[in-house]
Amino acid sequence: MDGGDMATPVQKRAHEAWRIYKFYLDKTTPHSTYRWIGTFVVFLIYCLRVFSIHGFYIISYGLGIYLLNLLIGFLSPLVDPELDNSDGGASLPTRGSDEFKPFIRRLPEFKFWYSMTKAFCIAFLMTFFSVFDVPVFWPILLCYWIVLFVLTMRRQISHMIKHKYIPFSIGKQKYSGRRSSATGGASRAD
Repeated sequence: MDGGDMATPVQKRAHEAWRIYKFYLDKTTPHSTYRWIGTFVVFLIYCLRVFSIHGFYIISYGLGIYLLNLLIGFLSPLVDPELDNSDGGASLPTRGSDEFKPFIRRLPEFKFWYSMTKAFCIAFLMTFFSVFDVPVFWPILLCYWIVLFVLTMRRQISHMIKHKYIPFSIGKQKYSGRRSSATGGASRAD
């Protein structure tokens, strides 16, 4: 008997559903604007749910900590110059005379988006189970999260300034391919 043919019909259907899910997820890769709009809609739905039932603040706090962790991974370089002193692989230039090396994120944009959207969906589902509604004084959690966010971002920004990298492509020069020659070649002044 072949070991690969022992899958039950439920396993086969689950595998086929997973393949379809991955197919459509892969099709969303080039459409980053629409993906982020969808995530923002999921975020609004989650906020409306938490606001309308006046609970599940501990879930929101845990979600906030997780999103902060994702943001740090998104803003951090793949190879940290402070931790890796080897010359192999991609690293950030530390001096003006160093060769330009592109910024490579520790957490790519697609994985950042996917993890964030998944976290909002899981947190939304958790609001339907009363076991997760732990009574807490939410203003203290909010203040603590804000302090944690400010301290973490201050450290991340000082790291970015120290190693002279910008994790965003806003304002950076982009290669657009061949230059179009409007004059049709070299121009002569006759």
